[in-house]
Amino acid sequence: MPLPQPTSIFWFRRDLRLTDNVGLHHALTSTKSVLPLFIFDREILDKLDDKDDPRVTFIHQELLKLKAQLADWGSDIIIRYGKPKEIWPALLSEFPSIKAVYTNHDYEPYAIEREAAVGTILNASGVQLHTFKDQVIFERREILSGAGTPLSVFTPYARRWRDQFQEDMIAPTEIEPFKAHFCPIADALPVPSLASMGFTKNRLHFPPATVAASTLQHYGERRDLPAIEGTSRLSLHLRFGTISVRQAVRMGRANSDKWLSELIWREFYMQVLSNNPRIVTQSFRPEYDNIAWRNNPEEFEAWCTGNTGYPLVDAGMRQLNTTYWMHNRVRMVVASFLSKHLLIDWRWGEAYFAKKLIDFELASNNGGWQWASGSGTDAAPYFRVFNPTLQWQKFDPKSEYVRHFVPEFQAITYRPIVDHDFARKRALDVYGATLKKSA
Repeated sequence: MPLPQPTSIFWFRRDLRLTDNVGLHHALTSTKSVLPLFIFDREILDKLDDKDDPRVTFIHQELLKLKAQLADWGSDIIIRYGKPKEIWPALLSEFPSIKAVYTNHDYEPYAIEREAAVGTILNASGVQLHTFKDQVIFERREILSGAGTPLSVFTPYARRWRDQFQEDMIAPTEIEPFKAHFCPIADALPVPSLASMGFTKNRLHFPPATVAASTLQHYGERRDLPAIEGTSRLSLHLRFGTISVRQAVRMGRANSDKWLSELIWREFYMQVLSNNPRIVTQSFRPEYDNIAWRNNPEEFEAWCTGNTGYPLVDAGMRQLNTTYWMHNRVRMVVASFLSKHLLIDWRWGEAYFAKKLIDFELASNNGGWQWASGSGTDAAPYFRVFNPTLQWQKFDPKSEYVRHFVPEFQAITYRPIVDHDFARKRALDVYGATLKKSA
């Protein structure tokens, strides 16, 4: 049965929700026959080694929720699997009535490249592409120094973010009042199965898209304790847009200024990436690309599998490998350990996190790893080296977190693969010698 001919398409990407969605609002208020679309992009999926990847399951699950809600509104969503440069010409042929495509901004280099390619295809067919700011409060060059340049240090960035913030920036964007503008579709449209795309359904229990106000109210004193549920666990939902950043900021302003600060960190790293796309493969501080990394593959494998002999490091890596998530305090410790204690290139660790984390977000992952290795925007000197034993004693004093993931940590055979004092001195010597040459 042929589908009704829409006048515009809304292209979902990392904004999987029918509430408070800026681009979708503009689509629905600009035209009266909007057809939703999602593309399982093979340019991304083909690079995933783990065919049990929970992120693919999560996206699939959320799309089924969107379908159900759209069905209640008398509409549906087209879901395609393939390469966008091949899918879009087919869509334009199938729906010659399309006059416009709406979507929200994305700031990662591949997404920008993809959008430009799709824009060229659309333009050739006389179809307009409209994009909107949705996943941040301030983007790209909206927070600048007095000299009009992007800021590369967090503290002045956060100060300007707060100075420029206005309450109306977090007002919800209405969708439901315009639901009649979705293209009417009576019969449910097909959905590619996970199996048809080469994936299996992951059995991971995903955290909810809500957080108790009390969790945020105690966030400041509990966020560094990995043995308790002291964080919001909303990073997955912010990553895929199953909640809006405006909703998150409203919660932060109401319950926790410290949590709000973490949202500002997220936007800081996004603007750093969008203004410096080279950092995907290079150090923010170019001189750090000359570090003489040891890159020992056996030691990297010990780190990956949680067998370094340092209880907190191993607990973190085993948490990551079994739950696809790691507590943020522990992320800093394991990243510092890899780049400083083992002198392994931070890019190796960043890539491993990218493969495993359900909340992987390129800007934050890159920013965190460059912060840990000393190569990023952080103003602290390179000789900050976390002592993983002291970090364990301070943030997991009863060893509850460690015992859960590393039950054998007290065994006689459990020994560190490198001495802390030796590793710290070695790191300082290598970093110091390299940076002295670059001065």
